[in-house]
Amino acid sequence: MDVYKAIRDRVAVREFTSDMVPDLVIRKILRAARWTPSQRNRQPWHFIIIKSRNTLEHIGSLAPSGGYIATAPAAIAVIMSNARMAQLDSGRAIENMVLTAWSEGIGTCYVGGIDREAVKHLLGVPKEMDLITVMPFGYPTDAAKKSGKRRKSLSEIAHQERFGTRYS
Repeated sequence: MDVYKAIRDRVAVREFTSDMVPDLVIRKILRAARWTPSQRNRQPWHFIIIKSRNTLEHIGSLAPSGGYIATAPAAIAVIMSNARMAQLDSGRAIENMVLTAWSEGIGTCYVGGIDREAVKHLLGVPKEMDLITVMPFGYPTDAAKKSGKRRKSLSEIAHQERFGTRYS
C-alpha cells in the first residue's frame, strides 16, 4: 500500500472482528517499530505482545478510555527505558506500527487513558521503565472501517513565512 494512501485512509479502530492477527503480521509490525529512528540512535523501546484473552480483558478494565482493548485479538504494550526523548521516540515507533498494521488490513487506536502503574505491574515491567500505552490490534469491523475522518482544511492550519499569513 502506498504510504500516503495509508495515511489518508487510516482510521482509529475501536471495534474488531474476532479473527486472530497472524504472527507474521505482528512480527512485521514489530520490525517496523524496530526500524524507527530514535534520538542518538538509542532505540529505547521494548514491546510486549499480548494475546491472552484474560490479560487483554484485565488491561481493558484498567483503561477508562480504551476498554476496547478487551475485545482486540492482540495488543502490544510500548515501554520505554528512561530516555530524554521517550515521548517523541515512542510516538515515532507507534506511528510506524500503526501504518504497517493498516497496510496489512489491521486496525488500532492509541490508548491514552490507562492505569500505567497497574498495567506495568500486571506485565512485569521494571519500575524504572515507562509504559507509554497498550495498542490493541485486530481486523476492523465493517462499521469501524467506515467511520471516516474529518480534517481541517490546509488553509486553516498552514501558514506562509509567519503565523497568520495563510499558506495557499
